Amino acid sequence: MKSTAIPRLCRAIVLLVLAGTAFSTVQAQTYPVKPVRMIVPFAPGGNTDIIARIVAPDMSKVLGQQIIIDNRGGAGSMIGTDAAAKSPPDGYTLLMVSAAHVINPAMVKSLPFDPVRSFAAISMVADVPSALVVHPSLPVRTVKDLIALAKANPGRLNYSSAGRGSIGHLSAELLGSMANIKMTHVPYKGAGPAVVDAMAGHVDLLISSMPAVIGFSRSGKLRMIAQGGEKRSSAAPDVPTMIEAGVPGFVVSAGFGLFAPAGTPRPAIDRVLAALKSALADSAVRKNLSSQGAGPVGSTPEEYAAFTKSEIDKWIKVARAAGIQPE
Repeated sequence: MKSTAIPRLCRAIVLLVLAGTAFSTVQAQTYPVKPVRMIVPFAPGGNTDIIARIVAPDMSKVLGQQIIIDNRGGAGSMIGTDAAAKSPPDGYTLLMVSAAHVINPAMVKSLPFDPVRSFAAISMVADVPSALVVHPSLPVRTVKDLIALAKANPGRLNYSSAGRGSIGHLSAELLGSMANIKMTHVPYKGAGPAVVDAMAGHVDLLISSMPAVIGFSRSGKLRMIAQGGEKRSSAAPDVPTMIEAGVPGFVVSAGFGLFAPAGTPRPAIDRVLAALKSALADSAVRKNLSSQGAGPVGSTPEEYAAFTKSEIDKWIKVARAAGIQPE
């Protein structure tokens, strides 16, 4: 190659890099130029759908484009999640997930997507603590009472859940392993029936997301003896956390978060994050989330990615310790 060709090649490379940088800058300044789809991998009306619909309108105002909620329920959130994973990584598809996203790897042998590598983390939107509730007839007022009763009657206390592999199922198994107690699992097809039968006294207790049981606790139909967040929720300030109640390290909450397909440009991620943080700073949005027992978060993409990985590892360990094999 002639010596004059090398400088020309270098100039060409520099021009390409500059052109690419300029293109990215233009994209960042103009995104979004059309409506953005937010996939909710559950049917309308559930916690994930409710939280998505609380934050989406304010996010739309900041982005200058409408965010359209696309409910894709089925297969424990896997249908909608898979649709998001296979969408173009252009910033026009978002995915709102629940705790199912980090639990499914422990319960499903072959996922059609990778829960970490198939997505670009944006932020945890809200944190919803779990709640440990018992039927009022059960002679326990504290977690220590419950543990003592369970140890005196191995396997006789039963707990309901929304089904095999649900957060209520694995949370109770986690409590069992940490407190060295044995309880009997009674799975239901959904959180609703699980709560109804707990109120009816057909089962002794359950661990559920706080929004599903807090109203019944306030009315006396269930007794909340502990909550699973790192700190007490403002929705139940008089109820101790599981850590305060004597189970160190027990933290179970449902992290509702936003992802985009892997490869989505960082400028688009940053624009969505800025819109989310603006929404979460709005007093009306915060009040609406709090009424659902949800605490606004707004973490960085890096923090949310680390949280996702740690939660996946945690639930895989819990499932294996309980002898639950993925199917």
